[in-house]
Amino acid sequence: MVLGALVSAGLPWASLVGGLKRLKLSGYQLRKREVQRGALHAIKVNVLIQRGFQRPLTLSRIRRILAASTLPDLVKKNSRAVFDRLAEAEGLAHRVATQDVHFHEVGVMDSFIDVVGSVLGCYLLNVTRVTASAINVGAGTIQTSHGLLPVPGPAVVALVKGIPIYSEGPRCELATPTGVALLRTLVSEFGPVPVMESATVGYGAGDQDPEGWPNALRVFLSEESHQMGRPTDRVMQIESNIDDLTPQAYEYVMEQLFAVGAVDVALIPVIMKRCRPGVVLSCLVARDQTDAVLEVLFQETTALGVRIQELARQILPRRFVSVKLNGGVVRMKIAEVGAGWEKAAPEYVDCKKIANRTGRPLKDVMDEAALAYRQSQGKRKK
Repeated sequence: MVLGALVSAGLPWASLVGGLKRLKLSGYQLRKREVQRGALHAIKVNVLIQRGFQRPLTLSRIRRILAASTLPDLVKKNSRAVFDRLAEAEGLAHRVATQDVHFHEVGVMDSFIDVVGSVLGCYLLNVTRVTASAINVGAGTIQTSHGLLPVPGPAVVALVKGIPIYSEGPRCELATPTGVALLRTLVSEFGPVPVMESATVGYGAGDQDPEGWPNALRVFLSEESHQMGRPTDRVMQIESNIDDLTPQAYEYVMEQLFAVGAVDVALIPVIMKRCRPGVVLSCLVARDQTDAVLEVLFQETTALGVRIQELARQILPRRFVSVKLNGGVVRMKIAEVGAGWEKAAPEYVDCKKIANRTGRPLKDVMDEAALAYRQSQGKRKK
């Protein structure tokens, strides 16, 4: 369905077929055709098998196949990430070690090509950002190599942890482990359709064609526009009011929160009930790191409860540039403001190390790093 949707949205067929030849696998042929799913016209992509794999693939063999290919490095990396996620989910679902997982679902040629082809398709379309709506997992039961399982199956349940799902439509499987693993790898944000301009729409057809239900995956493809505003992402804000924790503990708590993936941590002084002084411990974190942050808060502080909300966050595009100083190297964080303007700031940790090593004032080191960066930019413009 992903391949069909990408082709429908403009992925050149010849580029996809030619690109997959870099996998150095034979025994299959790609075919596309236009079909109808409900009231929708969609593209159905099939992988016709002439000679498949002799047995289900292991994670190590998948990695060897990808490593031996001449695919672009990013395609190899993202394809490996899909299979790594699948292996972890299958291992959790069936209580086996990750390295011992055998991919029955991708143990045949068509599923393997589907995964790598979908990642390659996004690369060929120069996709830089992927968002997705909540995942419809379906309902009912499904017959698998492990026996009869409820929908969603255990592997899908493991993969969708922390992302929005729902169940609607016919009683059948509407989200497979492979499909969810692809989304977990490619998608940076789950939620409503973002604002976009001049979107091309593509529809990819599924195998099943249940009555009264358009079994198709829809893709919107839009050119990135600087007029559309700054990049946004979604973060979870976790807060708790605390008035009975020894102040010496806060430094350690903040270190632990950053260690488990917190984006930012703040201590905000407040006056609480009975006029007791306290703090609001506020933390920003990605959705999939929420549980780790909660564990730190409940174990390391006196908090008995927290407030959690999801926020939209506008961010400036940023990059790092290193500058050499007497005594070491300092990374400069560069943020693009727009219209050719940018702002640069030296990394405090790098400057602190140089100050400790040389005995120079920290402020002088930071000023020198900023000056070195401005001078390097002036030379580049000349």
